[in-house]
Amino acid sequence: MIEMKLHGTYNIYYAILGMRNPMNSWHLMDSSKPDEAGNCKLGEKDLNLAQRLTLAGNEHGKFLRFITVCFDLTAPIYWWKEFDTYKFAEKNSTSTMHKLTSRELTPDDFSFDTLTDYRNDQIRHLNDLIKEYKSCEGDSEEDNECRKAIFRELVQDLPSAFMQKRTVITNYAELRNIYFQRRNHKLDEWREFCTWMKETLPYAEELICVEKKE
Repeated sequence: MIEMKLHGTYNIYYAILGMRNPMNSWHLMDSSKPDEAGNCKLGEKDLNLAQRLTLAGNEHGKFLRFITVCFDLTAPIYWWKEFDTYKFAEKNSTSTMHKLTSRELTPDDFSFDTLTDYRNDQIRHLNDLIKEYKSCEGDSEEDNECRKAIFRELVQDLPSAFMQKRTVITNYAELRNIYFQRRNHKLDEWREFCTWMKETLPYAEELICVEKKE
């Protein structure tokens, strides 16, 4: 299970404007200029050209790189490891280094489909380590070494199902790449993400998810 929150989609109008640079065809633009929130409505001519260029391949559809998206995404570490293979996305995450020991962990901190006895034992073990970490309160070298040793054990034992929140900024070209590579993935989280982008982002169906007709 993952959670997504869209902050904004930016620059659609100017991406379309730049799309027309190669043929100097700006006079044919029929999209509305962006409003104060940056939203614009694509005209029929612009959308038709945008889809044709997108379907012609990455070189022709490079205007998609100019359409940026910013969102919060909370997902398990095992999913983030796969997302990190995509390079055209910047991420700023919550920190296990600074916050993992700030409170006790609960089942809600993990993406467990079922809460088994083994998983409950894992959480109890992690919370015991957090308590032990907090007990090393002094500033002596011995206390510092104690905290360091316990923290290493804590992060080494942390399950990959631990949920982490990241703020992500990427673009439509990268999201299109992700969509066609991951929409039928065996991990539910990938299918959720692809469905979210298709249903949430403006003109996602027309630009990110568009396919050649048979």
